[in-house]
Amino acid sequence: MAEPITIFHTQFYESPVGKIAILTMDNGEDYKKPNVFSEGALVSLGRAVDRVKAEPGVKGLLLTGKPYVFAAGADLSQVPFIATFDQGYASGKGGHTAMKRLMEFDFPTLAAINGAALGGGLEVALYCKYRTVSRSVGMIGFPECFLGLVPGWGGCTLTPKLIGPEKALQLIIYNSLKQNKMIGGKEAFEMGLADRLFEGAEFLDESMNFLLRIVAGTEKVERAPVSFDGIEGLTAKARAYIDSRVHGAAPAPYRALELIQGAGSRDLEQGFEEENKALGDLLKTRQCKASMYSFDLVNRHAKKPRGVPAEKPMKISKVGVLGAGLMASQLAHLFIHRLGLPVVMKDVKQEFIDKGVAYVRGQFAKSAEKGKISAARANYLGGLVRGTLDMNDFADCDFVIEAVFEEMSVKKKVFAEAESVLKPGALLATNTSSLSVGEMASELKNPERVVGFHFFNPVALMPLIEIIKGEKTGELALATAFDLAKKLRKTGILVKDSPGFLVNRVLIRNLCDCISLVDQGASFQEVDDAMLGLGLPMAPFELLEMTGLPIALHVNETLTEAFGARFPLSQNLKRLVEAGQKRIYAQGEGRRVDPEVEKLWVREGNKTFRPEEIREIALTSLAKETDLILGEKLVAGTKEIDLAMIMGAGWPFFTGGLTMYLDLSGISAKTLQKVFFSL
Repeated sequence: MAEPITIFHTQFYESPVGKIAILTMDNGEDYKKPNVFSEGALVSLGRAVDRVKAEPGVKGLLLTGKPYVFAAGADLSQVPFIATFDQGYASGKGGHTAMKRLMEFDFPTLAAINGAALGGGLEVALYCKYRTVSRSVGMIGFPECFLGLVPGWGGCTLTPKLIGPEKALQLIIYNSLKQNKMIGGKEAFEMGLADRLFEGAEFLDESMNFLLRIVAGTEKVERAPVSFDGIEGLTAKARAYIDSRVHGAAPAPYRALELIQGAGSRDLEQGFEEENKALGDLLKTRQCKASMYSFDLVNRHAKKPRGVPAEKPMKISKVGVLGAGLMASQLAHLFIHRLGLPVVMKDVKQEFIDKGVAYVRGQFAKSAEKGKISAARANYLGGLVRGTLDMNDFADCDFVIEAVFEEMSVKKKVFAEAESVLKPGALLATNTSSLSVGEMASELKNPERVVGFHFFNPVALMPLIEIIKGEKTGELALATAFDLAKKLRKTGILVKDSPGFLVNRVLIRNLCDCISLVDQGASFQEVDDAMLGLGLPMAPFELLEMTGLPIALHVNETLTEAFGARFPLSQNLKRLVEAGQKRIYAQGEGRRVDPEVEKLWVREGNKTFRPEEIREIALTSLAKETDLILGEKLVAGTKEIDLAMIMGAGWPFFTGGLTMYLDLSGISAKTLQKVFFSL
C-alpha cells in the first residue's frame, strides 16, 4: 500500500517584525504514521517554496512537522524497484534539488524540530539557516548505514560542515551501527545540530519568538568553529570500528566514511554530487535490498505475528520467577522495568536469592546514575522485587516463569511444586532453550497452562521471544504469552515444540560445522574470521563463549538425540565442559586460543581451508536445515525464520536474515535447486 503523501502546508503570520512563512509537513495521518518523503512530497516542497517566493514582504520562514513528528525521511517502499545506477543517482539528485530550494531565501529560515527527525527528515532541517529542537524529542538520527545506505540528501556533506567530522561520524556511522541508536533533543542541541533547546509545551511559540528576534537583529547565533584537522586519525578509528561491526560485508558505512572525510575539502555542490553517486551505487546492491526486506519484517510483519489465538489474554498482576541466577535475574528486572509489576524470585539457597535481588536493584540504581530514571523511581522499582525460599509465596502470582537448570527432571519438579500452590488459571512458562515444553507439562494436572517463553541473552537487548505451543498448551496461555511479549516490547513468534526450537537449532547446526572444520585442521581463528566475512555480529566461537560451553553442549546433546548425524555430538566440546573450561580464547588476549583448549582438543586431521570454502560448507548446511525446518512447519514461513535470526541472533539488517541471504547469495539455488523467498 502506498504511503500517504506528505504535504508542505503553507501559511503566513503577520508578526511584529514582518510577515513570516510557516511550512508544516503533514501527511494527514496521526503520529503513528510519520511524515515521509516520496516524489510527491518533494514536489510539494517545491510548490511551497514557490508560494513563499511569490508572497510579498516575507521576512522569515519556519519549517516544522505535525504533532510529535517532524519527518522520518525517504519513502523506502520504492527502494526495491531501483535496479540501476541511474535510478539511484536520480533519487539522490531529486532529493538534493528539492531541499536545496530552502537555501534560495535571503531571509532567515528556521527548522523547528518538534518531533522525530530521521534520515531525510533530519537532512531537510539542515538546509535551513537555523534550527531549534524540543527537549521532548526522543528520536533523532541517521539510520541509513543500518539500512545499507548513506544519508544521501545532504547528510554526509552538511552534517560535518555544521558540527565537525568527529560528531558527524558519531551520528552517521557509530550510532547507526550500534543497532540504529537514536539521540534525543538535548543531545542534538549539545552536538550543535540545533541552535536552541526549548521545552515541549511552549516549543513552537519559543521557536517563533527566536526566529522573530533573529529577523529583528536582536538575537545572534554563535557556533563553534569546525575543523577537519586530525581527520586521518578519526577516519582510521572509524574504519576499524566499521570493520569490527560489518567485517567488510556491507559497503554503505565505508562509503559514508569517505563522504564525511571528503566534506572538508569539497564545496556543497561537489559534496552533493558525491552523495548522488553513492546512492547510485548503493540503492541497487544486495545489501540494500536485504535491508529493506528486514526493515519491513521488523516494522510491519513483526507487529502482526501469525498464530495468535482469538482468545482474550488474561490480566497479569504479579509475576513469579523460579530461579535467581543471571538469566532469572535479567527476567525479573525486565518484568519490573517494562510492566511495573511486583516480582517474587525463588531459589534453593538464600545466598542465591540475595545475589539475584541485588542484581535487579543494582540495575535500577545504574539507570538512576545515568539519569534515565530518578533515584526515587529506582528505589520504588527495586522495591518491587523480593526473594523467597518458600514456594507458597507464589500463591497469588498470575504468571510464573522458570529459569532453572536445563535438566528435564529439575524443571518438572519445580513445575509440580509450583502447580501445587498456584491459584486456578495462573500460567506456567518455561525459558528452556531446547527441551520439550509438552514433556515438561506432561505430569501436571493442568498441562494447558504451560507455554514456552524463550528469551535470548542479553535479555534487555535481544528483542525476540520464541513462544512455544506444547502438545496441550491452551489458547488462553498462548494468547497471554503473545500479549505479554508485546507489553515487554519484545517480538513473539510462534514456534512448534521441537528440540532446540528455531534459533538454537540454526546456531547449533552452524556450530557443528565450525567444530568439525577445526577437528579437520582449520584453526579456531580461521573459522571465526571466515564466518565474520558474512557480516555476522559475532564469530561462532565467540558466540559459544557468550552462550556458555555447558549450555551449548546441552543443546547439542538434545539435537543429537533428536536428529542424529546432522548434529554430531562433539567429543571435544564435551571434554572442555568436563574439564570446567569456560573459554576458547585466552581472556583479555584477543583471539589467542587458551592453551588448555589446545591441550584438550583432539584433531582428526591437518587439512587447510580457504575462507570461501569454510563459508560454503556452513551455508550449504544451513540451506539444508532451513529447508527441513520449513518442511516440518516449525514456524509459519520464511519471514519468521528471517525475523528470528535478526531479532534473536542479532543478524544485521543487510543480511536480510537467513533465507533471504541464502537466496541472494545463490546458495539456496545451488544447494536445493530452488529459492526460499516465494515460500
